[in-house]
Amino acid sequence: MEGRDWSDLTPVCLTNVFTRLSLEDLWKGPIFVCKSWLEASRDPSLFASFDLDPYFDGPRPEDPLWWTPAFERRIDAMLRSAVLRSAGSLQEVRVRHCSDISLAFVAERSPNLRILSIRSSQNVTDASMAKIASGCPVLTELDISYCYEISYRSLELIGDHCAKLMVLKRNFMNWLDPSQYAGVVPNEYLNASPQDADREAAVIAKCMPNLKHLELRFSKLTVSGLNLIAESCRDLEHLDLFGCANLTSRAIEQASSNLKNLKLLVRPNFYIPRSVFHTERYGHWRLYDERFQTNVFQI
Repeated sequence: MEGRDWSDLTPVCLTNVFTRLSLEDLWKGPIFVCKSWLEASRDPSLFASFDLDPYFDGPRPEDPLWWTPAFERRIDAMLRSAVLRSAGSLQEVRVRHCSDISLAFVAERSPNLRILSIRSSQNVTDASMAKIASGCPVLTELDISYCYEISYRSLELIGDHCAKLMVLKRNFMNWLDPSQYAGVVPNEYLNASPQDADREAAVIAKCMPNLKHLELRFSKLTVSGLNLIAESCRDLEHLDLFGCANLTSRAIEQASSNLKNLKLLVRPNFYIPRSVFHTERYGHWRLYDERFQTNVFQI
């Protein structure tokens, strides 16, 4: 039986096969086989999604090198290459530790972008987010968790320009017990956690009334900010308030009563080590049971 010449496959067939490859295999495999495979691997439709989350969420712990300028440059280079290969067809970006440079490039050349996740991008600022707002009007999902240089101004611009936004993830690192980040995340970055949670809540309420999924883990949100969101974002189905230490159980119950479509409410249940909060903070330990809705403080 004669062997098959895989180089004779049509471009359509090759493209169909390549869609089943992982991102790493797609970038490293077909281009080295033959000319026809190289040409097929350049099809922009293969680069509609650029997702690095599986590589960051692997079994190994977070690496301190991820927070270095050198690593950021590598991510920027990869993201820029993905944008070029997509030729305007990019619809999903999930990266971490990118900068304003590559994100501005995404905004300029990806008008069809629907999903943007840039968690832990310490050097992404309002400057590039403003470009995303104006250049990516069909955005439906945005994850800017652990991006401390992004302010309420970016949320306002995104809300004003991206009317189809349904999912917003604005989570923060555990400022109550930052020991888990020791030796990994730079201390100066940990200490730069935004303090204007209620102002951001006011912007979300005003500019993003159509949200269905909202995550605010470890936000310093207070009851006034939560009420604004609950009054305006009536279509919310998923609300994650894990670690929001300034919210009481009663306040959450009252606010969530306005959300008739709510399917999942994640409450601020978590353990706070005695070394982090002292009894003088609230007067006595029993108050913790009500404030954080947990029974772990049995003294």
